Amino acid sequence: HPRFPGLWETEVTRQRGDGRVTTRDWISVEEPLSVSVDEDVLATTMRTPGSDRELALGLLFAESVINCRGDIGSVSHCGRPGDEGYGNVIEVRSAPGVSLNIADGSPARRGTLSTSACGVCGRRTIDDLLERCGVVKPLSMASRAIVSAIAALTAGQQMHRLSGGLHAAGLAEPGGSVCVAFEDVGRHNAVDKLVGHLLLKSEDDERAPARGKLLVVSGRTSFEIVQKAARAGFGAVAGVSAPSSLAIQTAERAGILLCGFVREGRLNAYTFPERLLDE
Repeated sequence: HPRFPGLWETEVTRQRGDGRVTTRDWISVEEPLSVSVDEDVLATTMRTPGSDRELALGLLFAESVINCRGDIGSVSHCGRPGDEGYGNVIEVRSAPGVSLNIADGSPARRGTLSTSACGVCGRRTIDDLLERCGVVKPLSMASRAIVSAIAALTAGQQMHRLSGGLHAAGLAEPGGSVCVAFEDVGRHNAVDKLVGHLLLKSEDDERAPARGKLLVVSGRTSFEIVQKAARAGFGAVAGVSAPSSLAIQTAERAGILLCGFVREGRLNAYTFPERLLDE
């Protein structure tokens, strides 16, 4: 696509009743991205190309390989433009004097292929998560603003509107506007891209770049989404569809306001409903 590298055009045959027509259509791109830290491959994940720097940093932050922007020396794609596979390997180098958590026993080591749907599902317990990031800063917010934020996220999904195959994650302001959002074939990748972006914009020593903010996501809310939100410091998470049982349990213990089925003027609050403000 001339505007969106995350879209690929292909031929499709549409069957409608007894009629059949062949046309062209846009499809979401899914390609591997290998993430190396100081020349050591830590992960290979399937993603939609675009914002790879943010994706790599968000993933490494969620896995506690990096803890703040000050840990990062440089982030760049390996190879040269035009080389086969260029853009599918990214190298993160630590800042001078910083030793990152990439030991063989690190929970971050995921050298095997990860699909765009599974991420790090179930590898970390809630206890381990809270030991690393603690309870988040509480966030109270108007119900109407949360509904508006989900509507704004949906309206801004330009690639999804063309392909029907992408998820989104965004950072919402208290009034309900979405100030930044990312799309990806994997819901957890979209969150990683958002957190990586916030990390790059934060102070060098900030360990919770989304402190006290609202995360809005398309689709359902899994444990992994809440885990990434807690790690980044989000005070609330809202999704279009249902949360999972472990997502609710994690949000409860991490201090996160968790809302689901946010659409058309309504929502369900699964944790801390007292933080919903009526206007």
